[in-house]
Amino acid sequence: MSYQLDFAGLVPYLPQFAAGLWATIELTVISTLGGLLLGTLCAQGRISKDAWLRRSCSCYIEIIRNTPFIVQLFFIFFGLPALGLKLSAWQAGMLAMIINLGAYSAEIIRAGIDAAPKGQWEAGQTLGLTRRQVFWHIILLPAYQRVYPALVSQCIIVMLGSAVVSQISVEELTFSANFVQSRSFLSFESYMVAALVYLLLAILMRQTFALIKRFAFKNPSL
Repeated sequence: MSYQLDFAGLVPYLPQFAAGLWATIELTVISTLGGLLLGTLCAQGRISKDAWLRRSCSCYIEIIRNTPFIVQLFFIFFGLPALGLKLSAWQAGMLAMIINLGAYSAEIIRAGIDAAPKGQWEAGQTLGLTRRQVFWHIILLPAYQRVYPALVSQCIIVMLGSAVVSQISVEELTFSANFVQSRSFLSFESYMVAALVYLLLAILMRQTFALIKRFAFKNPSL
């Protein structure tokens, strides 16, 4: 039994794919920025002298890193309304992605901070800076340099994981592929296009992060 590929049959649905692609890009950009900011703050909390803050950040990180993303997504979208907090599918998907990336990036960034020589902390405090000022002005940038490849990989994983939010009807790329195949019955072609677009997005993300690295970190050896 032979199967004749019919990618031409997808041409009428290109606007649907384009809308899904744009939604995926929006989710990725916002969740990457929000997740990295949250991860940086939690990494700082993990090394804080405040025991309550340190334990709170540790608890959040352990819960998120040891539960499936789809369960976190369903809890936010289906569970929180029981507590009186109702979010749209888009808001729930975005929040889930930010929270997920925040937990993973926090541990990655903390590893970079832990690798900082103690002399840097002592030098900053000798200059009269507070611990927080030392962290933000002396420790953080070198920490990002050390763990940058791991952060990039985690951001790409979150982008690929955005496909899961289609389960709550967020109209991103996977949702679009599902819609198209249900109308055209071209399942192989629809999901092949989606897979290739995700691959292209991952490559473009790596190239974009490489450019950011070139401008953010002046050390040519990095």
